[in-house]
Amino acid sequence: MSTLLIDAKELHTYYGASHILRGINFRVARGETIGLMGRNGMGKSTLLKSLMGLVKPRAGSIDIAGQPMAGRAPYEIARLGIAYVPEGRGIFGNLSVTENLKMAARAGTRGQRDWTYERVLETFPRLQERLSHGGQQLSGGEQQMLTIGRALMTNPDVLILDEATEGLAPLIARDIWRICGLIRESGISSVIVDKNWKHVTQITDRNVILVKGEVVFEGSSPELHARPELLQQYLGV
Repeated sequence: MSTLLIDAKELHTYYGASHILRGINFRVARGETIGLMGRNGMGKSTLLKSLMGLVKPRAGSIDIAGQPMAGRAPYEIARLGIAYVPEGRGIFGNLSVTENLKMAARAGTRGQRDWTYERVLETFPRLQERLSHGGQQLSGGEQQMLTIGRALMTNPDVLILDEATEGLAPLIARDIWRICGLIRESGISSVIVDKNWKHVTQITDRNVILVKGEVVFEGSSPELHARPELLQQYLGV
């Protein structure tokens, strides 16, 4: 396997007495796009938050770019090239579009500056028209574009995208999927959570399905398409 950027083993994460993640193994290789699937409440967001240091696992290991990082602070994990677009977006509503983007600008872990301010605006022309708008003045779709653009300004090795198109109008969602494809083509690894498995599997190399905090399927998009019974049983489609 090519270089592992994320390698989590036997993760057990709790919220109080509730055992959410139950011995999950999860890895992301350089240049790989992964779909993380499952019904609501199955542990997807908890896994992402565990990887990012927002929730501390009680057991297991997380290596980021070869360094043990389980339980470390989110900013330390971000510095190793992991960018996180959370559910709910998390933009700074009192800052303009320009300020939201430029405050995140930095070189990547290998000194790369592939994603500049100009390139982000070329990728998100809708933001180009709203540079002076405050974050709170943007529509939900524009906020999602801004959050993805801000993450790209860090020139990450891995982009984690939680609920990529939830609540967005179909035309905006289509634009987000286009952008996800561009990110893949640029060589950045991605982990994408979204309920629309058809769109997810069009751009992913590998897919992981969680049920009650455990991995019940891991395989390529063609392998998943060939097993419609899994889609019915675990995703309800």
